Amino acid sequence: MGKIIFYEDRNFQGRSHEISGDCPEVTSYLSRCCSCRVESGCFMVYEHSNFMGHQMLVRRREYPDNNQIMSTDISDCIRSCKMIPMHKGTFRIRIFEKDNFFGQKYELMDDCESIQERFSMSGCQSCNVTHGHWLLYELPNFEGRMIYLRPGEYYSFGDMGVGPLKFTSIRRIMESC
Repeated sequence: MGKIIFYEDRNFQGRSHEISGDCPEVTSYLSRCCSCRVESGCFMVYEHSNFMGHQMLVRRREYPDNNQIMSTDISDCIRSCKMIPMHKGTFRIRIFEKDNFFGQKYELMDDCESIQERFSMSGCQSCNVTHGHWLLYELPNFEGRMIYLRPGEYYSFGDMGVGPLKFTSIRRIMESC
């Protein structure tokens, strides 16, 4: 079970609210969110409500200023969060070059530092996660913007509020999160 505490002001000041699961609207509880403390587990925090927009993985640690998390000048930008459940067992994802499961298709069961080098494919724009939890990154070597994926079908990443990005590296979220 995870636990994250959001604070209205930087350096854990002001009103706070504790969350132990998914929260589609943090500002239902606080007027803004400028710092947070992850006491246990891992969470994805999102720039917009309903798990949309820029997102970042936060682990057990203190984050006195959200600029350290979101890499932006907007210090109160966390609007929603998802708890990442620990997964033990098989990992499997099918990636597709284009939206709606078109183009080249490959299946992965492990991390991939560069889709281009491994499969000669320019990037991934849709996928089907059958087992495990995954992070897809905009740049090779697990760099740049990321999105978190639970088991399910993802026809277009643009529908997730991240814009028309192609993701070029993929990492499993392991127990050590």
